[in-house]
Amino acid sequence: MSLFEGEKDKSYEIMGLHVEEGITRRLQALGLNDGTIVTVLNRKKNGALIIRVRGTRLAVGKHISSGIEVKEAA
Repeated sequence: MSLFEGEKDKSYEIMGLHVEEGITRRLQALGLNDGTIVTVLNRKKNGALIIRVRGTRLAVGKHISSGIEVKEAA
């Protein structure tokens, strides 16, 4: 499933990034690598998600969050 489909207040493990190469490199620099746990903190009306990654809050748009493959964290 994609991160965009994730529910608020749930944690997910990143399985892969399927966006443009430049965006992929930027996300990896921010700590969004395979195996990283992210938590969906909030969902905005315009489709943006507020997520927590390694103690940092990030806002990602619908285009990017749709390209982040995740599974529910155990």
